[in-house]
Amino acid sequence: MSKGGQLEGFCMDLLSEVAKKVGFKYKVKLVKDSSYGRQDDNGNWNGMIGEVLRGGADLAIAPLTLTAAREKVVGMTKPFMQTGISILLRKDISEGAGFFDFLTPFTSETWIGILVAYMGTAASICIASRLSPCEWSEAQSEGNRFSFLYSLWYTAGALTLQGAGPHPKALSGRVICSSWWLFSVVLLACYFSNLSSSKTPESSQLTVKGFEDLASQDTIQYSCLAGSSTLAFFKNSNNPVYRRIYEHMERTQSFVSSMDEGVKRAKEGNFAFIGESVSLDLAVARHCELVRVHEVIGMRGYSIAAPLGSPIIKNLSVAILQLSEAGELAYLRSKWWASSCIADKAKPAAVQPHRLKGMFLVLALGLGLGTCMAFLELTFKSRRKAAEQQKSCCTVLTEELSLRLKTSSANKPQENADKEKA
Repeated sequence: MSKGGQLEGFCMDLLSEVAKKVGFKYKVKLVKDSSYGRQDDNGNWNGMIGEVLRGGADLAIAPLTLTAAREKVVGMTKPFMQTGISILLRKDISEGAGFFDFLTPFTSETWIGILVAYMGTAASICIASRLSPCEWSEAQSEGNRFSFLYSLWYTAGALTLQGAGPHPKALSGRVICSSWWLFSVVLLACYFSNLSSSKTPESSQLTVKGFEDLASQDTIQYSCLAGSSTLAFFKNSNNPVYRRIYEHMERTQSFVSSMDEGVKRAKEGNFAFIGESVSLDLAVARHCELVRVHEVIGMRGYSIAAPLGSPIIKNLSVAILQLSEAGELAYLRSKWWASSCIADKAKPAAVQPHRLKGMFLVLALGLGLGTCMAFLELTFKSRRKAAEQQKSCCTVLTEELSLRLKTSSANKPQENADKEKA
């Protein structure tokens, strides 16, 4: 990149570090035809490879892909960076809606917490309705409305804001229900808020996640840099998917003449630019509306080129390995590939469990308080009954608990009440 009449960038920093280790001075010039180097039908090379072959340059340093054809005519160092072939396109045509996107507002841990809270609330309502004499006064002769299955139905109705009757009559049951209602309102507010804000503009219904998706559609145009090693990869490949991509590019002749043109067309939409992943990552860091797909194929390396048989090749390779082992190459990568994009506010992260920990705590306190109140209500009744029957309060309380917590009572469907009505 040019800044104030001076060139800067990853390769310029790399050249400076390599020159220090090998011990040489240099003067940088740009190649006239702005090409990396490809061979024409007559066997002549253009670009940087041609400059090195003709003696116009001692070294060529750039994102210059190490290929067999180039290795035959010039000397290539050990790769200083690994790259591959990927796809660059706008975010709105790369992201598709999944079948379970409605679950994305919450994390899996949050959903598990909600399920545990739901089951715990239903169990608390069932227990409180059994213990409280205000809800179930005569355990021997009356049926208990709030079985566990009905409690599950009642809790689900409250969660969906539909309601389900009858409602608890005892104060203990109402405390539990009120806690659950408050929890449900806050939970639904968080869910719908995060769900609506996670919607992205659907300017295109097409989902492109890789090369097979790209080859299987004809809505989005795609191409690569003319005469590049990327084009050669697809041309020489025997993979049927890659062959279809090459034939499409040859048929449409939509090749771009430079990296900047490819990025520009991708930004305009309805175009996918196929290029080397490292260069595409740099474009994504500079242009926030772009994204690179995860799939990377045809892994290869970037190397420095020098005349064939040049003695400096060995020293350059050693210097590159030393920089790699010292972490200098990784530092340069992080320096020049740092993203300037602000986090996308259109797609917030899923709500984490700690964001709702306050509501889970309030619900837990409500359930505990309601259950304790039901036990206290039963205790007060047992004391009055013990005084009337002149028995020990503990004895009466034990009998009441044993009678109310029998599983047979839970399965009584209000048969007695129905018989009386009949």
